[in-house]
Amino acid sequence: MPDLIDSHASAHKRHWASLAIEHTHIGVMITDARQRIHVINHAFSHITGYSEQDALGKTPRLLASGQHDSAFYAALWHRLNAEGHWQGEVCNRRKNGDLWPCWLTVSAVRDNNGKCSHFVALLADISSLKHAHARLDHQAHHDPLTGLPNRLLFETRLHKALQHSQETGSLGAVLFLDLDRFKHINDSLGHATGDLLLKAIAQRLKDHLRDIDTVARLGGDEFVILLPGLAHPSDAHSIARKLLGSFNTPLQAGEHRLIVHTSIGSCLFPEDGLDAATLIKHADAAMYRSKAKGRNRIEAYTCDLGTRLGERLTLERELRHALERNQLSLHYQPVFSLPEQRLVGAEALLRWHHPRLGEVPPEHFIALAEESGSLLAIGDWVLENACRQLQQWRQHAPAFGPLSINVTGAQLRQPQWVERMQQRLADYQLTPGSLQLEITEHCIMGQTEHTLNVLNALRQLGIQLAIDSFGTGYSSLGYLKRLPLHALKIDRAFTRGLPDAAHETAIVHAIIALGRSLQLTVVAKGVETLEQQHWLQAAGCQHLQGHLLSPALPAKEFEEKYLRTRLSDFSDSTAGQPPL
Repeated sequence: MPDLIDSHASAHKRHWASLAIEHTHIGVMITDARQRIHVINHAFSHITGYSEQDALGKTPRLLASGQHDSAFYAALWHRLNAEGHWQGEVCNRRKNGDLWPCWLTVSAVRDNNGKCSHFVALLADISSLKHAHARLDHQAHHDPLTGLPNRLLFETRLHKALQHSQETGSLGAVLFLDLDRFKHINDSLGHATGDLLLKAIAQRLKDHLRDIDTVARLGGDEFVILLPGLAHPSDAHSIARKLLGSFNTPLQAGEHRLIVHTSIGSCLFPEDGLDAATLIKHADAAMYRSKAKGRNRIEAYTCDLGTRLGERLTLERELRHALERNQLSLHYQPVFSLPEQRLVGAEALLRWHHPRLGEVPPEHFIALAEESGSLLAIGDWVLENACRQLQQWRQHAPAFGPLSINVTGAQLRQPQWVERMQQRLADYQLTPGSLQLEITEHCIMGQTEHTLNVLNALRQLGIQLAIDSFGTGYSSLGYLKRLPLHALKIDRAFTRGLPDAAHETAIVHAIIALGRSLQLTVVAKGVETLEQQHWLQAAGCQHLQGHLLSPALPAKEFEEKYLRTRLSDFSDSTAGQPPL
């Protein structure tokens, strides 16, 4: 009788195993020890195009694409024999000849004597993920408005041009272009017309450059151009003069035909600099001299060009004293949940009010603080004050949180940084989940295994982690899976184009899908219109922040507006704001 029961149980298990194999969307292939295919499921046939009649009795070489060398397969079999399993990405070929990316998992099945009797392979078609990553990769290296290379791609190409210049002795140049009085066009005709004008200018510049040249948009109305392989130093001025002349022809921006002028600064390499940052800085300084001399002209960098650099040094010096003079403050921008219809946290944002310079925009001093080495001290100040403020708020609003604080790679690399964060949590009696640290995608992708250990240690302390400005860098899916993340924050550059810009909508859809697949909260930043909010809600984005609901507010104003009401009541906590 026991044997009969065991027999029925085994048959029952085989039945359910067969059902599971046949109904999964992942391809399943089972071979014997000699790699002869014995079993495939419906998903395998759907993905590869091979039926049972095609595949049974054959070997997995049926799928070989010719894209992998013998060393690849040797490493695969070495790992499989040593550890009993292997997984990774391979390129396979369908029956119709098309190549497709596959996430392959292979396991060896051993009998009671420890001898391999079968191999079980799971094949997942990751084409859609690869396409999404390709779109994200393109966006990481290109300006979303004009489609031109961005600063990251420009600096990469400039670095390669500098290497080639050193190896061959060739000349090159960097041009820095800033449109004259572009703000007046934006203010008078609107940002939509301004954006159309920037697109037209981008095309105009490309039309007047060589194939080997690179024109990039740094942001706003600033463009930078790489001119490699020049025969003579005067060639840079000749090309710049041709570009300047091209602006005499009107540009079409919607219903408007506009003539726009530009100021151009130029510098040569290797004469005026041997690294990307120096060359861009020198071309920028030359451009400002062009504006000072009347605009719509070209100026070349010279060693005595110090005015622009002097202003920078002044700002740097004032920034060093900003902390001790109590000129820095934190403002707080609320984050709202679309599904829950309530306030679910805030982001702490740094502000600098200078008695003479007035409100200095963060984009003017954050990068300067990092380059000058003062960012670590400022970062510590931000963390200390944000934690203190969070403690005060949670005394009468225990449900509030998390509070998000931006940190940099340099901060994460500081000795004993995890221990110091642990001490802050204890000093301010902050509970797990009440604090979230935001790291930009560019920063996190450039870090080491040590940084990954730091992030895991922070996670163990109960600190949430988010990738800020997601989509502006290039993150591999494999690397993202290793990170102990809670959230992805969509950069405002993508949100701005919603819901009409096809490229931006595709990117945001991909980010939301990626967040779901990794079980992460997705936060859209820079939401400014109801149309953007409604589109994001329909697309499945969970959280949003932006001027539509509230700008960043001083601590007292934030508290009065959001924390002296019942946080669970969305209508109270967003009184006076557009409804979700």
